[in-house]
Amino acid sequence: MPELPEVQAIADYVDGRAAGLPIRRVDVASLAVLKTADPPYTALTGRIVESVGRVGKYLVITTAATDPGDVDPRLHLIIHLSRAGWLRWSDNLSPAPPRPGGKGPIALRVHCGLPGEGFDVTEAGTQKRLAVWLVRDLDEVERIKTLGPDALALSRDELAALLGKTSARIKTVITDQRTISGIGNAYSDEILHTAKLSPFATAKGLSATQIDELYAVIHDVLEGAIGRLEGQEVARLKGEKRSGLRVHARTGLPCPVCGDTVREVSFTDRSFQYCPTCQTGGKVLADRRMSRLLK
Repeated sequence: MPELPEVQAIADYVDGRAAGLPIRRVDVASLAVLKTADPPYTALTGRIVESVGRVGKYLVITTAATDPGDVDPRLHLIIHLSRAGWLRWSDNLSPAPPRPGGKGPIALRVHCGLPGEGFDVTEAGTQKRLAVWLVRDLDEVERIKTLGPDALALSRDELAALLGKTSARIKTVITDQRTISGIGNAYSDEILHTAKLSPFATAKGLSATQIDELYAVIHDVLEGAIGRLEGQEVARLKGEKRSGLRVHARTGLPCPVCGDTVREVSFTDRSFQYCPTCQTGGKVLADRRMSRLLK
């Protein structure tokens, strides 16, 4: 799943290519991804891409009207890539629209700039969770309206206050987008490993020193990932992300810090990884698929 660093990298990449360009046409291959109907997606045609940014793990493409009398001077195309979505920029897009309801991965195609320029929004796999909104105001999207503060905008004291409100496990807290936005499964594994915290540690039980370390590590891990991804082609971002991971998706491999074997905890349709020596005092955590997490 694209998380804060990847979404930021995609936003920067597309902003550098599309900002200032007119939108010539939008093709929708999967109506199911559209979560709004007013304004219709056809309202984007003829507008200018003003900027591309992000809110949490949401890609936000802000467009401006070219007609001063337009009732909607700003419209925002918001994309949540979810677990298997991606964005592909191309200078050679096919002029033929993708077939609606087809079996291919393309859900949405935006033609902007010169003929051939633009991007596809795609989704792999069978679990279709990609979501797209076209709105006049970001708060029209309930999921954005209820987001917690951005992981990189939190102060140390704000982080401490959030952690002090809950006895939930720290892994759960920092991946709950309503509490802190931007961190997902992969980077939470990296953050907790670097901070030497058990995924099952209680948020409220962290000491002041542990909170200091966690705060610093959140910035180090996320900003370090953003730095590695900066300037990369969108097509290379997934590989660059994997190359920088120390424990996530490395089950059975040696921990790069201590050499212990990286272990996994599986639950429902997800899993996370950790190092027993670095994070749990050598204790191997219970791993029972299809059950709740156990200490």
